[in-house]
Formats: sequence, C-alpha cells, structure tokens
Amino acid sequence: MENIFSVADQELLVEAIRQAERQSSGEIRIHIDGSSQTEHAKMAMAVFRDLCQDKTAEKNAVLFHINFPDRYLTIIGDTGIHLKVKQEFWDRLHDEITAGFRAGNFVQALIDGIFKTGEELRRHFPISDADQNELSDEISFS
Repeated sequence: MENIFSVADQELLVEAIRQAERQSSGEIRIHIDGSSQTEHAKMAMAVFRDLCQDKTAEKNAVLFHINFPDRYLTIIGDTGIHLKVKQEFWDRLHDEITAGFRAGNFVQALIDGIFKTGEELRRHFPISDADQNELSDEISFS
C-alpha cells in the first residue's frame, strides 16, 4: 500500500479534523485505500458504510476516501449534511483538493478541505453542550 503521509503529516491531519469538529456536531474521517481495486466509488461507499453511515445522530459524517496509487479521491457526506450542502459543494471541494494534490500539496490541500467541510458542518450542525465525538478522528487504512 502506498501512503505518502508521514507520521507527522498524519498527526497534522488528525489535528485538523479535531479543530474542524470542535465547532460542530459533525464528524470527519480520512481513509487511505492502497488497494488495486478499480471501482473506487464502490470501494469508497463500502468504507463509508462501515465507518460513517448512520453512525452519527444527525447523519452528518463526511469521509475523504483517497487512493494514491490510482490518484483517486472520493468525498462522501451522510444524508444529513448532503441534504444541506448539495452535490455542488462536494464537487467544488473535490476540485480544490485534487488541484492541490496535482501541485504536490497533499497535506495542505486535504487540511484546507477538512476546514471547509468543518465550516459547512458548523453552519448547519452547530455544536451543543451535549455533543460527543461519535467517530474516531484517526486516519484509517486498507
């Protein structure tokens, strides 16, 4: 499996997730897929179902699924957040992140995408006193 993120990079990404989630009840996950599976959207959806789908009370989890060997990024939002931001938000975010990836700015592009996602989550799902971290902030791998 190819993973271009060093341990320090992974720590920066996890900290970005934590910062983005501090303002909202939403949850953000990153999954690095090193498989040679060519049906990336199907694989991303399977990972989303396992890690995120219906695992948050407000259905506001977001998955960044990345396959570096094939240079493929899929962003999936659960139904609660998707209904609020619509497909145009995900498409624009995808384009911005992949432009950063093409420029070789993998970590910063992903951090920027995490923060933009966090802004939308905050806008639509503000944090409450009863908020709890419903999903792990750690990066997962397959």
